[in-house]
Amino acid sequence: MTVATGIEGAHDAAEGFEPDRRAKALVEALPYIRRFRGAVVVVKYGGHAMTDPALAASFARDIVLVRSVGLHPVVVHGGGPQIGEHLRKLGKQSEFRDGLRVTDEETLEVARMVLVGKVGRDIVSAINANGGAALGLSGEDGRLVTAVPRDPALGFVGDVAEVNPRIIERLVTREIIPVVSSIGADAGGQAYNINADTMAAALAGALGAAKVVYLTDVPGLLADPADPSSLVSRATVTDVEAMIVSGAVKGGMIPKAQACMDAVRAGSGSAHMLDGRIPHAVLLELFTDAGIGTMITDSTDSTEDQP
Repeated sequence: MTVATGIEGAHDAAEGFEPDRRAKALVEALPYIRRFRGAVVVVKYGGHAMTDPALAASFARDIVLVRSVGLHPVVVHGGGPQIGEHLRKLGKQSEFRDGLRVTDEETLEVARMVLVGKVGRDIVSAINANGGAALGLSGEDGRLVTAVPRDPALGFVGDVAEVNPRIIERLVTREIIPVVSSIGADAGGQAYNINADTMAAALAGALGAAKVVYLTDVPGLLADPADPSSLVSRATVTDVEAMIVSGAVKGGMIPKAQACMDAVRAGSGSAHMLDGRIPHAVLLELFTDAGIGTMITDSTDSTEDQP
């Protein structure tokens, strides 16, 4: 594992370029654009990047740019804070178990309304306003995601049992950017709320994505959780497993790390955990030599990130 500089360097990379540095950045991006032209990149959109208006606008522009240079972005989103806010307006208290919202019938209907009808539509609108061609859907559409209940105590919280990627594949071949809400349905049509990290991993594997990118509120995986400058820029699935065992990855970071590992094991070329609070984080990770987050691959000799 290699340790990169801290978050300050990433901010320097994102802002304040002088002309020669701007030109260098463009030249540096070209080999990556050539290498991944035509490839699917799944982006799990969440955290502060979704709730900050400036970052949300920047994200939409970046996704349009990724599509414009020949890659095929697929956006997957949740919306936990937005669901919680709507429930509070209805006077309903949320209950969580192991970080998952207990989802009764009323909560499920709110989740579907908020994710599909509000959050997803806002993302689609922002992408389209910046010159893209986005289309919103959920795992219920086209039998995209077949869900199974995770635990009866959680109510209508589901896991991904199967992915039928054909609807996504047809959209991306038509240069459309799918925006997928994290709702699925079982074989009988019963809807389930699915963790967006889990859904992104499953879609990335089923689509054979070159990369799956997770936008979070942390720099990535840290060798020392108390030291923000100890960012691990690259790790294998085995490395991440060891970090979980050692306690370097703990608490709320474990599900995110697990989703990255699941995506790689399912067939994604690499998984990337980025700080979505940094402007243009997706572009910096995809199109620069150093990147800004943690890249997870299946082996140390992987060339998936090479131009």
